[in-house]
Amino acid sequence: MSRLVVSLIAVVVVGASLPSWALEFTADRITKMDGRTGKAIVYYRDDMWRIEHHSMGPVNVSIVRKDKQVVWLLLSRMKHFKTIPYSAEQDLMVTEKLDGEISREEIGAETREGHPTILYEVTTKHGEHIEVYYQWIATDIHFPMKLAKKDGSWIVEYQHVKMRSVSDYLFNLPVNFQPLEDFDKQETPGHTGPGM
Repeated sequence: MSRLVVSLIAVVVVGASLPSWALEFTADRITKMDGRTGKAIVYYRDDMWRIEHHSMGPVNVSIVRKDKQVVWLLLSRMKHFKTIPYSAEQDLMVTEKLDGEISREEIGAETREGHPTILYEVTTKHGEHIEVYYQWIATDIHFPMKLAKKDGSWIVEYQHVKMRSVSDYLFNLPVNFQPLEDFDKQETPGHTGPGM
């Protein structure tokens, strides 16, 4: 009997020392802002993510390294990159609870991309600034399939979400890319709304 108790204590202690569940996934992301639609592929692992933009423009890949506090903007055709400082505004809103959340009300349920979801109205507060969102949480994978400002000014939707490990190489600079010094005057990819 005492061996069983010791074994159970060991399991609890080891389990408590392990890191909590990490969010890793790949997905297609659709954004709608100001009447324009953007598409991208996202590779995500907690403190780093890669966005492969489908839009026309000089930057076709963004790698966010929250752990290093930098963002690399890749210009693949030129084999150059630009480094800019990381900002919390670049965070993707891919957790069930929103930053600054002060209230959440369940509105209904529907199926999105084959996943059962619950639709919530969520209110957030940052300082004196209050925002209201609609959020569709997939109950089977615990993931926000869609997030929209209540005023309709922007929408972020994820499709083909696959919860799986993502390779380290996707979050590193390509070895043959050179830094680009004169990129400051050009526009960076659309970060006009949270999680963009």
